[in-house]
Amino acid sequence: MDAAKSLKKKLALPLIVALIFILLFSVNMPNSNNNSIPKPHGPPVVCSLGVSEQTITPLKNTKHLLVSAYVDQRVKDLDIRIIGIFKRDSIQPLHCAFCCTNLLSKTTPATILQHSDHFGFPFATTDVMCQIPQNCNATHVTLLTTPDKESASDSTWLPIRNQKSDRQKENIKFDFTVCISSLFGDYNNVLQFAETLEMYRLLGVNRVVIYNTSCGPELNRLLQNYSQEGFVEMVPWPIDKHLNPSRGWLHSEHGGDVHYFGQLTTLNECIYRSMERSRYVLLNDIDEILMPYQHKDLMSLMNTLQNQHPNTGVFLIENHTYPKKPFNQSKWGPLPQWNGVPGFDIMVHIYREEPNRNIYHPHKLIVQPRAVQQTSVHDVLKMSGAKFKVPPDVCRIIHSPISTPTNPPLDQLHVDTRLWDFKDKLLPNVIKVLRRAELLRSETQN
Repeated sequence: MDAAKSLKKKLALPLIVALIFILLFSVNMPNSNNNSIPKPHGPPVVCSLGVSEQTITPLKNTKHLLVSAYVDQRVKDLDIRIIGIFKRDSIQPLHCAFCCTNLLSKTTPATILQHSDHFGFPFATTDVMCQIPQNCNATHVTLLTTPDKESASDSTWLPIRNQKSDRQKENIKFDFTVCISSLFGDYNNVLQFAETLEMYRLLGVNRVVIYNTSCGPELNRLLQNYSQEGFVEMVPWPIDKHLNPSRGWLHSEHGGDVHYFGQLTTLNECIYRSMERSRYVLLNDIDEILMPYQHKDLMSLMNTLQNQHPNTGVFLIENHTYPKKPFNQSKWGPLPQWNGVPGFDIMVHIYREEPNRNIYHPHKLIVQPRAVQQTSVHDVLKMSGAKFKVPPDVCRIIHSPISTPTNPPLDQLHVDTRLWDFKDKLLPNVIKVLRRAELLRSETQN
């Protein structure tokens, strides 16, 4: 009898343990009705295999190119702006297709807005505006020539940027962003780039966006160094793989498919890329510095201008050319020698050419990006608010080109050493960045 009781006790313990294990396992089993199951991250299944990882994406069944898509609800009843490069004589009706988080693909009619500035080239910067369908939490968008689901299933999708979550995460991270619209032709002016970028930094610029088609090996090394630091954002821009880009601004003179390596498109793309992250955006070339003459930096300048012109969203800065001329170095003070560094020293550009204001004279722009819908090179095309031409004694462009169309004599030029006001900080910073990129010879470093 005692043996039987002992046997029952021995059997009971494993049985209890097994029952507890089964109970715990059943409690933790996934339940198809359990709403707490997290939804999968990333794009919906319908478009996850076709998301573009390129900065230029051909649009299927057309001659057009797509660049990027952004939330933009400043136009009534429209939610998304797709920036593209369209062939002007091949515009056809299009439909916006959306990837939604509920795994549905929905379409709406597209509104096509071709930019008015194209300088006669066959391809022009074009915006396509879309309305997000009801009950669609859109993550990606593409364009279709016919609004059927079969076309959408094998399309290439663009991620929608500047979503609400992005804005909450990165709202006004920078005061000033400079947009360098095109770098091409294996450009390798390292010294000018380093001096200009360090001058930007001293003036209060937080970020420089560069659209890079090609550059020389030494300049690439310098820019990679800046990119790792976070000061420069390099955007690959292989426009030459898709079109025959022009090296000039006018089609009748320079030929090609698109204006100046797609400059108009990259300027617009940079504004939208910066719209939720930067208070101001400067649209200029790498051989141009927007220089305040009555303020120590750009923020001091803009605080004054915004107080004087509170409803202004676009500030036009007059261009002044500084041709390279020999000067009496002993008279103005010593400048460093940059042995072995490709490019030229902008600090020797101290002679300013007076603009001829009797003819059209170009400006470059400082904009509040949220005030601009479309821009050209020297003026905006669509905007809200007012524009203001900044007097040149307040701020002007120091433009130091490689060559100039005219060669005026010295007695027709003005000496301007404004850059030298910064040389005590600028020159050590340039040496530091060139050394960090291993672009200085040992004797120069010493």
